[in-house]
Amino acid sequence: MLITVETSGIAPSLISGASSFSGARLAVLASGRGSDFQSILDHIRLGVLQSVEAALLISNTPDAYAMERARKAGVAVEYIEGVVGKKYPDKESRIRARQAFDAEALRILKQYGATVIALAGFNQIVTPVIIDEYRMRIMNIHPAYDVKRYGGVGMVGDHVHEAVLANHEQYSGCTVHYVEAAVDLGPAILRQLVPVKPGDTVRSLADRILVWEHRSYSKAIQIHVDGQFERRRDLSEQ
Repeated sequence: MLITVETSGIAPSLISGASSFSGARLAVLASGRGSDFQSILDHIRLGVLQSVEAALLISNTPDAYAMERARKAGVAVEYIEGVVGKKYPDKESRIRARQAFDAEALRILKQYGATVIALAGFNQIVTPVIIDEYRMRIMNIHPAYDVKRYGGVGMVGDHVHEAVLANHEQYSGCTVHYVEAAVDLGPAILRQLVPVKPGDTVRSLADRILVWEHRSYSKAIQIHVDGQFERRRDLSEQ
């Protein structure tokens, strides 16, 4: 059963999308502590990220600290019961549960007038229910530079860094990309190399990459909002 709990306290005029703001209305989907989300909020507040309004946070985890960050910043918060960690009789049932989640999320996204979506530590696979509606307007950040080797289903969080260290890579990094059905393999907006240092542990490497995640996500959102990605793609096709 999907449960949506509205905790925003935002005026109805804003919930309907009737804001006077003319820039991009950003919705963030997060499942955990929300450090990437916080960096986006900070960059908006400082004017580093321009023509972007944080309109909404959606979480699939009832105790996600990202929701508290949103409330403190005056950003609308919505919770939808997620599918991660639940048992289903078969793969098809799990897919249907994800689709049902995304249908409810899509309804909320439209309700708030979201024009662009950022997945920030969101631990659930997004289905075409949302992807098709927000194609080339929904993005994700992945903690690896080489997403073909260190991306895809199961390559999340510390698993990525463990694999990088096990293969004795000299570099890792992060990639901000548009979301498509193939997990982590949508068009890359921005990629950042981060060196792997002698003696690195999973934690030390993860912390170093996280610093660059915080810088890279806002930069990638700005690239999208300014239309730089589309112009770059048009030039490459000429």
